[in-house]
Amino acid sequence: MSLGKHLQLQQQAIEQLVQLLEQERLALAQAKVEGERLQELTASKQAALLKLEQLEAIRSGAQSKLGYGSGRQGAFKAAEDADCLAAWRQVQALAQRARQLNLANGGAIRQRMACNQKIVGFLNSVGGDRLYGPDGRTQRDNA
Repeated sequence: MSLGKHLQLQQQAIEQLVQLLEQERLALAQAKVEGERLQELTASKQAALLKLEQLEAIRSGAQSKLGYGSGRQGAFKAAEDADCLAAWRQVQALAQRARQLNLANGGAIRQRMACNQKIVGFLNSVGGDRLYGPDGRTQRDNA
């Protein structure tokens, strides 16, 4: 397969990941986060990342076999020689977008977790440490 075709496959895979990350961002922005939806998105993201890892391993292996150096410089030179530098740059831009979305989503998740911990801490201070058990249920529910 030509490098241009392979970069096209990588681009499609990254576009799919970006779509999943944008869906996750929207799900996290909701007042009530649906845990089941986030689990589905996480599973889909993991599958997309696995596909991307496989595609990158193939591309990197071919790059090495053709005598190009490893890393970005070798990839750039290989794309330049194969006359598909525009496709390579598009893949790089999409990968950067995916990285930014992933970082933002991670920040939103950390922020929600911190807020939830504060709420539970407050409830425990008001109702005593026995308000909620280790399973997250009220002591009355467990009785």
